[in-house]
Amino acid sequence: MLRHSQFRTLHHQIQINGRSRTQHAPRRTLATLLSEKRTTASSDIEALSESVALNEFRAYLDASKSRSAPIQSSPFELPAATTVPLLQSIFTTFWLHYHSRVASLCGEGFYTIGPCGEENLSGAALALEEDDSVALHYRHLGISVLRGWRRRSDGKYDQKSFEKVVLDRARGYTVSLSDPVTAGNHCALGGNPTDFIVTSTLASQAPPAVGRALGNTLAHHVIKSSDHLTFPKKAVHYVTLGDGSINNAHFLAALNLARYAQHNRQKCPVVFGISNNEMCISLKGNKYLSNFLQSAGVQVFECDGNRIGEVYQSTRDAVEYSRKKGRPSIVVYKDLKRRFGHAATDRQNAYLEDEVIEEQRAGGNLERACEDAVASGEISWDEVARIFEEVGATVEHAFDEASQEPKVSERKQQLEQASQPRVEIPRLLQDAGYEGKVAEGRKDIMRKNMNKGLAEQLETNPRVVYLGEDVEHGGYYLVTDSLAKKFPRRVRDFPPDETTLIGAGMGYAQAGLVPIVEIPYAKYLDCGADMFFEACVSNWLSGGKAGLGMVFRLQGFDRGTFGGNFHTHNTLHMPPGIDVVCYSNGEDYIRGLRGAVKQAEGGRLTMLVDCTDLLNKRHLVGKDKGWLRAYPADSGEALSVHDVRVYGTNPSGRGKIAVVSYGNGVVTSLQAREELSAELKEDVDVIDCMLLSEAPDGLKEELQMYDKVVFADICKEGQNPFSGMLPTLNRTVDKGGAELSKKQWSLIAACKTYNPLGNLVTFLNVEDVKAAINEINER
Repeated sequence: MLRHSQFRTLHHQIQINGRSRTQHAPRRTLATLLSEKRTTASSDIEALSESVALNEFRAYLDASKSRSAPIQSSPFELPAATTVPLLQSIFTTFWLHYHSRVASLCGEGFYTIGPCGEENLSGAALALEEDDSVALHYRHLGISVLRGWRRRSDGKYDQKSFEKVVLDRARGYTVSLSDPVTAGNHCALGGNPTDFIVTSTLASQAPPAVGRALGNTLAHHVIKSSDHLTFPKKAVHYVTLGDGSINNAHFLAALNLARYAQHNRQKCPVVFGISNNEMCISLKGNKYLSNFLQSAGVQVFECDGNRIGEVYQSTRDAVEYSRKKGRPSIVVYKDLKRRFGHAATDRQNAYLEDEVIEEQRAGGNLERACEDAVASGEISWDEVARIFEEVGATVEHAFDEASQEPKVSERKQQLEQASQPRVEIPRLLQDAGYEGKVAEGRKDIMRKNMNKGLAEQLETNPRVVYLGEDVEHGGYYLVTDSLAKKFPRRVRDFPPDETTLIGAGMGYAQAGLVPIVEIPYAKYLDCGADMFFEACVSNWLSGGKAGLGMVFRLQGFDRGTFGGNFHTHNTLHMPPGIDVVCYSNGEDYIRGLRGAVKQAEGGRLTMLVDCTDLLNKRHLVGKDKGWLRAYPADSGEALSVHDVRVYGTNPSGRGKIAVVSYGNGVVTSLQAREELSAELKEDVDVIDCMLLSEAPDGLKEELQMYDKVVFADICKEGQNPFSGMLPTLNRTVDKGGAELSKKQWSLIAACKTYNPLGNLVTFLNVEDVKAAINEINER
């Protein structure tokens, strides 16, 4: 299903009175300006449905200038001195949509989803405070325009601010590097400090909005310094979507969480704004929204979405209700008509009759806005017509200017924008002795050290919160045992839905908190995968300006006999925008956790992956208690993600063979080395590579010292971290030198299948590693 426009080099789909025809676009000439291209393509532009509607509306305005009969005043009033700016925003929204389609036809625009007849929802912006959080569906452009238009100290709207809003929106459609929202990476609404970017994924904006509502309430309870508070205490969190999106799991998860909070008397001042045109691209609504709202479980407000006064007052009522009561609400903007199709690529005639398309195109919403504005007595018909043409000229000029600005051209920039820069943490294990820095004191199993580490973070940093499922009673492995009693409200259980949990974590982070979000089993991340990817893409989508600082704790990973494939999973998601780290022992985990929280405070995402088999492990060989570790008491000690730990056999130097692994694979490799010790003449070192989402600097340095290397990966073959690392290592280890050709590397991984219950046959095991060492040793 298309969710954005695709510019076609040779062809354009052009809507003419509801009929779709394919035409050859004018071949590119020496002309480079959008204005020149518009002239060349003038006949095609005139054929656009938007152009037909434009000419009809101009004729309506001309006829209205000579009206003699008074227009009946609307019973719904607007705030003083806002009628004219509101009408100007409505016109701006129409013109931006028109010129986005024209620019696309001319090969200079790359996004054509527009307001589609929802321009009059601009009035909702008047009902919101500047510090309220807003996340807008792409059709609700008008709200963004008026919200971004600044008022002067005398209460009047600033014209220069308006022109900047228009230019910035044109920059989005033409993907200019100067676009303040996405820096040329996409086209999205936003730009204000408390406005949040919305992707094209249906309703994905809804769960974080509920998270912001819940998180802001908690933030004002636990954060003493206003420096880290994003919103005022009484802020309302407004999020909009279309009626089709109410069927999406993201919205259903968000509404359920809001209802859950309301049921448990938790403050959750979120307002869902739903525009209803009874169409979801080609799927007809058949009045399902009305049926759905009967059991919504929250306060519902409704209005005619074509009347600017009603839009303002109903939104105001919903916002005031949520602000005063601290409860969720819904405001429905009904009776809308979808004009011009979903996007330029939408073939309406494939699923709608011509007369229906014509009736929708005629719309009437702009006419109603004009009549309501004139009825207010603040503006005449002559002024309405003048403002409409002035806005059109301003928008056209903005597109001309924006289309000439530079666009994304460098891969380096894209790589840098994927994540916030890392907080600088010195390498702790580098030059720290034979096996790196080792903590002293009483030794314990990994999960008990982890419990102490989480308590340390909660104790020393009031912004840290821990969210999960069943975490208040300690979780399945007692890692969070007793923490909820020590830190009430900051260690919280959520309903068992990963979309809800991850979305709430995102909202908590946006409210100024530092959330650690526990996913109960690695396989369960799949249940909230899209929300997880939304978190990962957020920094890139904002052009590197909106970091999302949080820590995921992914447990239930790798081997175990009790839960089979769904509780002992060995596949990882590692999209751009997140550091994925796996620690093999309780000492390194604590230092790594400290590092991850520092990165989250700097706006970066980290996922800590726990191997289930290691949480209670005591022995390496026999009953040697070789895997117990002391707690690193110095809270200033943190691991850099570029640290690696080397388990050598010769204190005076490195061996000839290295086995690189992580998590439980380190233990497996050490056990394999122990079993082979009597057979091998060469020393074998085991390198614990903790960072999985990229090749760490420490590994690049260490591999310079070995002739032969086995990569022992505990993830499934074909989708394992080391497969992604090897090309980078091949380019960077002994780069350009003769030694590279002498190195012999091999890779082994877990079996490419699913994991049966009560069985370890599919996991990487000691025999696999032994065979790999023997094989490479004999080369």
